[in-house]
Amino acid sequence: MVSYESLKSGYEKSWDNLQIRPARLGEANATARKAIKGKETYQQIERLTGVPWYFVALCHYRESNFDFDTYLGNGESLHRVTSLVPKGRGPFTSFVDGAVDALRIQNFVGTQDWSIARTLYRLECFNGLGYHAKGVNSPYLYGGSTLYGPPEASAGKFVADHVFDSNHVDSQLGTAVILHAMMSLDSSIKIGDSPSIAPRFEPDEDVASSVLLMQQTLNKLGANPPLDEDGISGPRTKAAVSQFQQQHGLGDTGLLDGTTIAAITRAGVQPVQSANVDLSRILGRLENLAQLLQQGAAPTGATPIAIPPTGTLPGGQSNQLSQILTQLQSLTQVLQPGATPPVGTTPAANTPVNVLGQLLSLITKAAPATPATTTPAPTDQIKQVVDLLSGLLSNKPVLGQVNGALGETIGKMLDGKKTALGIGGSLITALLSAVTASPNAGGLAGLFGTIASAVPGLSQFAMPISLALTAWGVLGKMEKWAQGTAPPPKPTT
Repeated sequence: MVSYESLKSGYEKSWDNLQIRPARLGEANATARKAIKGKETYQQIERLTGVPWYFVALCHYRESNFDFDTYLGNGESLHRVTSLVPKGRGPFTSFVDGAVDALRIQNFVGTQDWSIARTLYRLECFNGLGYHAKGVNSPYLYGGSTLYGPPEASAGKFVADHVFDSNHVDSQLGTAVILHAMMSLDSSIKIGDSPSIAPRFEPDEDVASSVLLMQQTLNKLGANPPLDEDGISGPRTKAAVSQFQQQHGLGDTGLLDGTTIAAITRAGVQPVQSANVDLSRILGRLENLAQLLQQGAAPTGATPIAIPPTGTLPGGQSNQLSQILTQLQSLTQVLQPGATPPVGTTPAANTPVNVLGQLLSLITKAAPATPATTTPAPTDQIKQVVDLLSGLLSNKPVLGQVNGALGETIGKMLDGKKTALGIGGSLITALLSAVTASPNAGGLAGLFGTIASAVPGLSQFAMPISLALTAWGVLGKMEKWAQGTAPPPKPTT
């Protein structure tokens, strides 16, 4: 961000060295007399805003060549609503009304520092500060003086947005040149040095940080052409704001009002939506991958994806890991159309967990917030993809309907233990029901007798629960065998 303080000494030095070219002196004096002729009108504006009358006159010259039937903000007619930025202003009953509105929009009302450096800075901000980066004095200020153009100085002009022609010489007189001529013709114009004690804040500088943030955000959102991040709400920034307002259904003014600032800020923090991905291709590849993980399974062409076990690869299919990783890496290329695999990379260079983790991250990002109108992807298909990849990443067998009847947490806790718990519970219940309580018994007999007597009717509810748990475990094992997810037999010696 270019600050006034960093440019202040340069403005003061340029003003001290400013000389009007002899060939342009007559034109400069004639223009200065036109400005002084409207002094009474400009002074009305000064009384309402505090902005010096000569500054209003210089802005009027650049915008509409002293035409009092125009709006000071952009030179359009006073009698209809403006169509150039700032848009939607007017119509106005007088030049004074329009000028007060334009100066208020620029946050000049209530400013106190009108030293020569601050005056030149504000005049240049009307047109933009891009000439500083080119090492050329702005023709908006110094056109017609020895500070701009050959042979004494460098030439150059922005002939279009971000298009700088170093050989072009601006023929229009600069505002600093006209001000110099006005001061020679009107001794009442007194411009002092910068105040020794600067005001606590200047209204136009107070909004500079907000303007800078909006410029940065608009650039992030793809402003074209990109904005100079200088904190100055110049013509290009206003045009970019206008474009944003049109795209988001806001009032098209080109001004950073509260509603527009909020909308730009909200758009800047929202995640950028990735392009819609053809999920049919993803589902097809994942279905092929599922077949590799299931022993003896043949492609059926069915749309639903079978959820494969991943704790082990039955039938000695561990040698297919390389082929699986190859398909997974190919699938990531579908999700990232612009990406290309590195040359010489093999599937073995990545661990299965890393590849699957990358794929899961991509598939969750690829799911669009709203269904595409051309190739809609059903929600249940997206859920199947995510469930499949979650199962692959968990490195544990996926629970079936029987083992997961009470939920994933309880199902995994009891997985492989239900039959043993049921049989053990049945035996203990039968043993306890056969024990007769005896007050003189000791050891285990006394303990079992105490438990049996403390819980009347133990076998009446404990035995059915134990038998049901046993049956549940048997059904769960049958389900695993049917799915091919039962653990392999342990080797014996």
